[in-house]
Amino acid sequence: MDSRYCGCWTALVTPFDNDYKVNWSQLEKNVRFQSEQGVTGVLPMGSTGESATVTHREHSKVIENTVGYADGKTKVLAGTGSNSTDEAIFETKRAVEAGVETCLLVDCYYNKPSSLELRREYYEPVLSEFPETDFIAYAIPGRSVTVISPEDLALIRAGHKNLVAVKEATGDFERMRKTRELADDDFNIISGDDPNTYEMMTDARIMSSGVISVISNITPAAIERYVRMILEGKAEEAKAVDESLQPLFNVVGVKTVEEVALPDGSTSQVEYRIPNPVPVKTMMAGLGMIAGTCKRPLGKLTAKGVESVREALKSVWEGSPEVLEPIQGFYDVDIPSRLDDDNIWSKLSY
Repeated sequence: MDSRYCGCWTALVTPFDNDYKVNWSQLEKNVRFQSEQGVTGVLPMGSTGESATVTHREHSKVIENTVGYADGKTKVLAGTGSNSTDEAIFETKRAVEAGVETCLLVDCYYNKPSSLELRREYYEPVLSEFPETDFIAYAIPGRSVTVISPEDLALIRAGHKNLVAVKEATGDFERMRKTRELADDDFNIISGDDPNTYEMMTDARIMSSGVISVISNITPAAIERYVRMILEGKAEEAKAVDESLQPLFNVVGVKTVEEVALPDGSTSQVEYRIPNPVPVKTMMAGLGMIAGTCKRPLGKLTAKGVESVREALKSVWEGSPEVLEPIQGFYDVDIPSRLDDDNIWSKLSY
């Protein structure tokens, strides 16, 4: 595998104020926290960063400023993908001008091109336009519906060595094994799902090189440490860290069932699935790391959802406080008192 793309990369949240403008001071502080905690790299403007709802100017500025905040102390992987090839080229150009060396291209969402079209009309044109820039494909059919096939990934890689990896968020382990079989040994498979990282890295037929993580917004040092343990052959030691973080991995997305009052006076049980980044931003707000606002149409958790993420944090604090302790010093907060403060958490739900 390519050692440059091993380790933990944090899929950065984008902090917003109540008027939905980017809070640049909070973003800078979060990037500095990641850097000081030793994370391999940060990813601005991925799906966790709400790239779909920021303006084009904000998109480019978040990437440019993240490069500045990182100041060469941690790597920057820029999310520049789109459902438009022309937009992806535009955002990639701006990122490269800002000093980015590697970009993440998500499979095109909404218009649903086939894997063949993704290869011929999206990945190959963008990679050809920027031959000196490395690219990571992002397979996440849960958001994009369409997905690049292992075969097309191998074909792209054969003709464009600047496709260096795929971020795998399909949950399909057989697909990942197929990708490893077809691609050359220097092509990396990176976990895009925190709960699957350990299995992907310890499966000899996948050999994932690390993770682009959501939860490392909160626990960067712990995730970087356990990923490096696996790379060093210390899988059993890493398993203990992975297990200590499972409560947080389990709330990257949150599902609740709510009783809803209908116009005719009756009630109905409705299941709500609240996606990333709403849960992680709720946890960060509860811990005092950011304000917690998402950009519409993303919003808030239900009260049950807030309680589920709060309980996950309490569980980790009680069982492995060392993974959360760095937040206290850097953000000048008292985690136990914040976890026990109902007033803080009650404001984070509808």
